[in-house]
Amino acid sequence: MILEVVKYGHPALRQRGVRIEKVTLEIKKLIADMVETMHTNHGIGLAAQQVGKALQLMVIDVREAKDRPSWLELDGKPADVNEFMPLVLINPEIKPGGDPVAGGEGCLSFPEIFAEITRPESVDVKALNEKAKPVEFRCGGLLARVVQHETDHLNGILFIDRMSRKTKEELRPELDELQAKTKAELESAGKR
Repeated sequence: MILEVVKYGHPALRQRGVRIEKVTLEIKKLIADMVETMHTNHGIGLAAQQVGKALQLMVIDVREAKDRPSWLELDGKPADVNEFMPLVLINPEIKPGGDPVAGGEGCLSFPEIFAEITRPESVDVKALNEKAKPVEFRCGGLLARVVQHETDHLNGILFIDRMSRKTKEELRPELDELQAKTKAELESAGKR
C-alpha cells in the first residue's frame, strides 16, 4: 500500500523515533509499504517519520542512481551494493568517517527543494534488518549520504538543518510556503 509522505511542517518530521523491540507483522507490513512508497515516489531513501510514524526504521534503494556511485564493505571486503537493495535498517547506529564532502540532496518531504549538504564521505552502520537479524557494514558514496540523511530523520533532524545559512535563506520563500501549506492542510483535516 502506498503511504502518504508527510511534508515539511508536519510534526512527525521533528519526532525522534522509538526503538523497535520486535519485528511484528505490523512492522513487516510497514516496511513493505515504505519500500513501495519510496519506489512510487522515485525516492532513494525513506524514514518512518516521513510516513507519520516515530520509529527507528528506514528503507533505502540506491540502484536507480547510476550517476552517483555507492560502495559497501562487509567484514572489510568490497560487496555488491545492488545485492543489498532495498536495504532495511531498524534501530541503526552509525559512526561517520572519512573527510567531509559536499553533495546534492533532496528529500521526499521537501518536494522540488535541493541543496548542497556536507557530510562525512563514509559511515559504519550497525542495525537490524527486516528479519530482526544484525547487519554491520561500512559504506560510502551516495549510500553513505542516504544512510546519514535518513538517520537524521530518525532523530527529528531535517536536511535543512544541515544547510549553510546562506542556502537556507535563499530557499526561505519555498520553505515558508511549503510549511504554511502543510500546516493549513493539517488544520483543515482537524489534525494538530
